[in-house]
Amino acid sequence: MKAPTISAWFGRGEITAPTDIESAALRSDRFRLEREYDWRRLEDIVARMERGGVRKIDDEELLALPTLYRTAASSLSVARETSLDAATLSYLESLVQRAWFQVYGPRKGLFGWLREFFFGGWSRAVREIWLDVCIALFVMTAGALVGWLLVAQNTDWYYRLVPGGLAGGRVPGASREMLLETIEQENSTGGLSVFAAYLFSNNAGVCILAFALGFAFGIPSLMLLIHNMAMLGAMVWLFAGADLGWEFAAWLSVHGTTELFGILLSGAAGLHIGRSMAFPGTRTILEAASESGRRSAIVMVGVVLMMVVAALLEAFPRQLVGGMESRFVIGGAFLAFWLAYFFLYRPHRLEEEA
Repeated sequence: MKAPTISAWFGRGEITAPTDIESAALRSDRFRLEREYDWRRLEDIVARMERGGVRKIDDEELLALPTLYRTAASSLSVARETSLDAATLSYLESLVQRAWFQVYGPRKGLFGWLREFFFGGWSRAVREIWLDVCIALFVMTAGALVGWLLVAQNTDWYYRLVPGGLAGGRVPGASREMLLETIEQENSTGGLSVFAAYLFSNNAGVCILAFALGFAFGIPSLMLLIHNMAMLGAMVWLFAGADLGWEFAAWLSVHGTTELFGILLSGAAGLHIGRSMAFPGTRTILEAASESGRRSAIVMVGVVLMMVVAALLEAFPRQLVGGMESRFVIGGAFLAFWLAYFFLYRPHRLEEEA
């Protein structure tokens, strides 16, 4: 009996022998036998990675994984085009899907990502933008000094720098007793939860804006930092002039060490993107922006969390805790925590430990 031709295997031309059903079965069997070794090898590698990650396979298998995946994907494409048997097609679809997650899919779930974020990822990202943090810190300090000097020269500047809704009774010409009343301890917690939500929304908005403006080479981010700190400098001048400088610093420190730290990081994150775009080095501008954007995004996720903490501190401890010493203790403790976490806490990468 004459053997079937290649055109008969792939359904082209007139098939005389064997029958159509026998020919289709022959095509499927031959297709599977020619590639089955690679499929089984890929399946074995994927199964071990699903049980224990990359550490379950050796270097040779890791290098072979992308090639084996592409081979299986190509086989799946051919199987669909030539209408091979349903069992082979189903097997390949499952195998390619599982392999895709190992080659291109996310390496860890939500809890794994959170673990990596809090136990090293966030602090590492902050340290990687240390130059931008230093620049932002210098700009913020300069902004506070500019606000102080402007108001000291002309009190009209105070009304330009400090919004009326924020100032309240804290305005030039107010008596010492009136200024002291604005930073005194509250007697009840009524409405403070609503106040906390408002503060978080406001503070997070400032931070996100400082970050988002970084695309324009970081200049708008720095200008926003200067404006916010000039407002603070004007208020420090006001309270210091009434001999309430330390009281105001204690009142501000409760939430300010967290809030100002978060604003500092958001400005640095925006500046990091802008500086990378302005000075991409050997990379293209798009590559530089993409790389710095991923790093800055990690920082900003943490900044939002810091704003939640700052809002809670501003709404509750700052309002309910009296005494300059107690307020300084709270603010100093949070400042020490953030400094230690970002610059002293340096765990190994979880991937290296695995």
